[in-house]
Amino acid sequence: MPVIVDPDSTTARRLLGALPPGCQSVDTTERLLPWLAQHPEEYVVVLGPNISFGDGVTVCESLRVSRPATSVVFVRPALDTALLARAMQAGAREVVAMDDLHLVAGAVSRAHTFSQALRGPEASKHNGHVISVFSPKGGVGKTTVAVNLALALTDNGSRQVCLVDFDLAFGDVAITLQLFPSHTIEHAIGSEEDLDPPMLNSLLTRYQDALKVLAAPSHPDVRERITPLLISKVLRTLRTMYDYVVVDTAPAFDEQTLTALDETDECIIVATLDVPTLKNVKVALDTLEMLNIGHGHRYLLLNRADDAVGIGADKVEAILGMSVASQISTSIDIAAATNAGTPIIAASPHHPSSSAFRNLSTLLVGEPAGVADLGRTPSADSSDNDRFAKLFRIKR
Repeated sequence: MPVIVDPDSTTARRLLGALPPGCQSVDTTERLLPWLAQHPEEYVVVLGPNISFGDGVTVCESLRVSRPATSVVFVRPALDTALLARAMQAGAREVVAMDDLHLVAGAVSRAHTFSQALRGPEASKHNGHVISVFSPKGGVGKTTVAVNLALALTDNGSRQVCLVDFDLAFGDVAITLQLFPSHTIEHAIGSEEDLDPPMLNSLLTRYQDALKVLAAPSHPDVRERITPLLISKVLRTLRTMYDYVVVDTAPAFDEQTLTALDETDECIIVATLDVPTLKNVKVALDTLEMLNIGHGHRYLLLNRADDAVGIGADKVEAILGMSVASQISTSIDIAAATNAGTPIIAASPHHPSSSAFRNLSTLLVGEPAGVADLGRTPSADSSDNDRFAKLFRIKR
């Protein structure tokens, strides 16, 4: 979908309102290139009127060479002949005035048509992102994170999201949302070669217009009959149907989970501030690294993150060698909202935890992968950090 670049939030919202649902915005040209690196299918960049003309020309010249299939639509406060000529020389596809949003929408539509013609039939194929929520230890709030993140990613209905429960033995997504699905992934068993969007759509349960759910089987013994090939086919098909696919995985490295992680674009690692969980997460990260799964695309989320337990975020980063992307504090409101069947982000949009989930969503949608810097050497000057480093056998 189109990406808008403009530092003024009011202008960005006006432009978003004129363009197709699901469009995104970044506030600077510096953030544009990392965003494009995460969205190789992007077909048009809309440079807003508050971007300086010089910066806009630089972007046009850069994309003309590096991404010839990505058009640039230059939106200016006013037009003149010299400006038009320079922008077109730099590689802008069209230059339009801000006061006519219909022209902006038309320019974006023509850019889409051009992209399809240039890239061929594959350009029209939707290519959504798969985001997995994983933890090697149960009871850390993984399902709560997956459910609230999926809702945050819908962005109040502007994006289409599918939440998949691949905790195949003991999945809780449906009961968390108080859904009573008539179909689950169990009904796709044996359809590896025949699975297509219409068939898969018939297995989904609606939570809201922008969020559908593929529920886990109702009986644990079904798990053994769900093949890795089916897992892969489900995720690849859902990519063509939704902007984002959020996967709640099992707390294990079984074949099905490894297949889901291998199909994943971004992986949220959920941990709590206790030694057994952090030990398991450390082993899991080493395993993912050994299997070359998700390198540079992992984000660490600390759930129930309270300093009073004696382990802070700095110690976790030292232990795991990975930056903390997000923290969710302990709150009885989260449990109360879950028990009521309404996730906290819907029940209380202004709750600090809701804000944290929205911020994580923004990070996943608009920021470059690699926030989790697994290659850095953590610093740990305090005796406490030394003690934890020895406990987890971190080499220095």
